[in-house]
Amino acid sequence: MSDETSPADDREVDEIVARGPAGTFAVAGVATAIVVAIYLVFYFAAYLPRGAMQ
Repeated sequence: MSDETSPADDREVDEIVARGPAGTFAVAGVATAIVVAIYLVFYFAAYLPRGAMQ
């Protein structure tokens, strides 16, 4: 096997990189939404029903 890449491979990599990190932003967005959802469930299900503590 050769460690050299062909010009066709280089072009394909350049096209992929030019599209940007859309998948990364999608994964980060989904993870953020899950964390916010967990926080809201905890807030409304556990914190609010206990009422104000003095």
